[in-house]
Amino acid sequence: MPANHLYIHVPFCARRCSYCDFSIAVRSATPVEEYLTALRTELDLLSSDASASKTMSKPATISDSWVLDTVYLGGGTPSRLGGPGVARLLGIVRDRAPFDAGTEVTIEANPDDVTPEATEAWVAAGVNRVSLGAQSFEDEVLRWMHRTHDASQIETAVQILRAGGIDNNSLDLIFSLPAHLDRSWDMDIERALELQPSHVSLYGLTIEQHTPIARWADRGAIVEGTEEKYAEEFLYAHKAMSRAGFEHYEVSNFALPNRASRHNSAYWTGAQYAGLGPSAHSFDGASRRWNVPAYANWVRNLAEGESVVAGEEELSAENRDAEAVYLGLRTNRGLLISESDLVAAKSWVGEEWAELEGLRIRLTPTGWLRLDSLAADIAARRANREFALSKSA
Repeated sequence: MPANHLYIHVPFCARRCSYCDFSIAVRSATPVEEYLTALRTELDLLSSDASASKTMSKPATISDSWVLDTVYLGGGTPSRLGGPGVARLLGIVRDRAPFDAGTEVTIEANPDDVTPEATEAWVAAGVNRVSLGAQSFEDEVLRWMHRTHDASQIETAVQILRAGGIDNNSLDLIFSLPAHLDRSWDMDIERALELQPSHVSLYGLTIEQHTPIARWADRGAIVEGTEEKYAEEFLYAHKAMSRAGFEHYEVSNFALPNRASRHNSAYWTGAQYAGLGPSAHSFDGASRRWNVPAYANWVRNLAEGESVVAGEEELSAENRDAEAVYLGLRTNRGLLISESDLVAAKSWVGEEWAELEGLRIRLTPTGWLRLDSLAADIAARRANREFALSKSA
């Protein structure tokens, strides 16, 4: 059965943000027609009979009974397609992989791309959730990040979206910035809550290779906060968001009741998903594949009938188990452990890194600060037990 979750990567940006290492294509004018032609071709290749679909007057649907549960337009900046471009994109999807009024359809947008006209077109096309790249409410910080909007445009965008019928809105913020910016994290959280979003995603700044801040760091500039500041701001956000009625349902994500991202939650439960566009990933439950990252290569390969798949990996049982451990621990649903893990689990509880209910362990915010090492510990214990059992068999 096809995946019920579809991710579409729209790579276009007006400029590269200082922290960004995503697969993007900086364009002063967005090549909407070229992009949609390539996307249509790739989507047709996902049909149950790709070769037959090339000769049919109407593209073959992947499954007549398939209805998508979630569609997510990520990037890049999908809002750079404009209202008509997004509407055409979703029309292409709907013709081949149907979705209905119950489908969660999310678009990532920059505040400066949100207009009444664009919102009207998005709503008519089925968009019912917007993830808004706010990042900060301080103009100096936004300039340092190379963002294309200012703080005032964030509030305006939220107002336009609500007036246009989209009230399921998420705000992205970045924390753990360098001290020289003198950024007020408390104020940013307060400003975000004043806008009454239904969802907030918070990401700690990290230095990735081949980004502007990586080059600044190479020249000796301080471009990220300290570990102590990271922990302080993460824990402050948890308390402030919880007081405001948000559920901290995943390490980086907070939602009001019934407003968690269904699309991202599918990733964290190990569900199957399909990905389209440059650098997009797909997962069928046993293997993962990913597309070529460069937009120009993706377009050319599709035009010439060549594969856009850059790589694929078959997950071993050990790989799948390690991923299940990591995904379980990063959410507030937690992870079922075995009795042989109880001694370690109880030590985590003693350190206030976790809570234990029977054999289900859930990390606390303090534990989430140690997510990688705690997940690795559990995964290693499981692998060692499996190895011991195989040797004794």
